[in-house]
Amino acid sequence: MNLLASVAAGLVLTGLAAPLAATERLPELPRLGIAADDVSLVGISSGGYMATQLAVAWPERFAGLAVLAAGPWSCAQGALSLALGQCMTTRLGAPELDELANRHRGYLEGGLVGDPQALARLRVFIWHGTEDDTVSPALGRALAEQMQGWLESPEEQLRLIESEDVGHGWPVAAREEAPVDVLAGCRAGGGTHLLACGLDIAGEALGWLHGALDPPAETAPRDHLTRFTQAPFLDGKGFDEAGYLFVPEGCEAGGCGLTVALHGCAMGAGQIDDAFVRHSGLNEWAATNRRVILYPQADTSLANPQGCWDWWGFAESTWQLNPLHDTREGTQTRALMGMIDRLAQSPEA
Repeated sequence: MNLLASVAAGLVLTGLAAPLAATERLPELPRLGIAADDVSLVGISSGGYMATQLAVAWPERFAGLAVLAAGPWSCAQGALSLALGQCMTTRLGAPELDELANRHRGYLEGGLVGDPQALARLRVFIWHGTEDDTVSPALGRALAEQMQGWLESPEEQLRLIESEDVGHGWPVAAREEAPVDVLAGCRAGGGTHLLACGLDIAGEALGWLHGALDPPAETAPRDHLTRFTQAPFLDGKGFDEAGYLFVPEGCEAGGCGLTVALHGCAMGAGQIDDAFVRHSGLNEWAATNRRVILYPQADTSLANPQGCWDWWGFAESTWQLNPLHDTREGTQTRALMGMIDRLAQSPEA
C-alpha cells in the first residue's frame, strides 16, 4: 500500500498485473433503503484521503468519518510534487493548512463542496501508527488540526489515536477465521496491510462514530458478503469490475445504517483478493448492529498500478489543468456517491 510507489509509477509506467476477474455475470448493487441519517465513511491511506474528500464534498450525507494513515483534505492540491513531498513524507515541509483553507473557500464559492454547517456536525475518528514509514504520522496530526477548525465542538466530535510501534496498515484483532498468511507484522506492515496488532480498529472507529455498539458474535458471519458489478457507476475508468457488499440478516427490508469502507493502495481485490473485505473486522460489528458495509474496489492501470483511490488527481489531470478530484465534480467521488444513492433507494423501487 505504498502511495509513493503508486504515484511515482505514473511516471515510470511499471504496472502490476492483476488476477483475472471471474467470468460469472455479476448482480447489480441492490436497493436497500438504508437510513439516510446513519451513513459513515471509513478509509485507509489513499482510501482515507478519498473518504475525507467525500465527507467535505457532501457533508450533509454523512454522520461520521474515520481516517486511518492519511493526511489533511486536499493535501496534494492536484500536484504530484506535493503528493510525494508533503502528503506522504514531509520532505517539502508540512502541508500549508492556510492554503488548503483558501482552496476550500474557493470551492465553496463555486458550489463544489458542501455546506460548512453540515461539515461542522460530523463525528471524526483519526488513527495513525507511530512507525508508519509510508505516510508520516505528522500528517494525521495535520488532519486533526484541520478538522478542529471545521467542527463545532472538536473536543466532543474528534478523536485522534496514535498507536505506538505500529506501521502502515489496518490493525486487526486476532481471529481464528483469519488465515495466518493474511496477516502482516504489526510494525513492518507489507503484505495485505492487515496488521496483526491485537487492536480492533474497526470496533474503535465504529464505536466513536455511532456510539455504543453490541459486541460481535463469537463466530464471524460468512454468508452475507456478496460481489456486485461496478460497471453502472464507472465502467473501465478506475473501478474494478466488481465491488463487495456485506448485508446483515434483516437489512434487505431497509432501515439499516451504512458504512462505506475504502481500501488503501495494494489492498483491493486485484492485489489481495478478498482479504480486506473479509478480515478487516467491520463485518463482525456490522452483523450485530444492523449496518450494511459497502466495499468499492479501485482498479489498477499504468498511471495507478497499485489500485489507489484518486487522492491527488491522476484520474482528472490528463484532461483538466486543475483537477477537480476532491470536489463534487470528481470522477470517482461522483461514482461513489452513485453507489450510496442506489443503496438508499427503497427495496420496492
